[in-house]
Amino acid sequence: MTQTYSRPRQRAEIAFGEVQKQFFAKDRAVEELDSIVLAREAKTLRLREARLAKEAQDRASATGALVAKHA
Repeated sequence: MTQTYSRPRQRAEIAFGEVQKQFFAKDRAVEELDSIVLAREAKTLRLREARLAKEAQDRASATGALVAKHA
């Protein structure tokens, strides 16, 4: 059972539908940007942890080499 609306109502429904499309498109874009930001932050954290671990390993190696040299 379909209803027939007046022309002004039809135009209003179409306009409302367009506004809804824009709103949901913006919402999806924001969600996508949020996921990109979270992925970037996670990658930065992983890289920072790897760099700090390597620096600690390098310091330990250098310290070990100095101790062996003086012994």
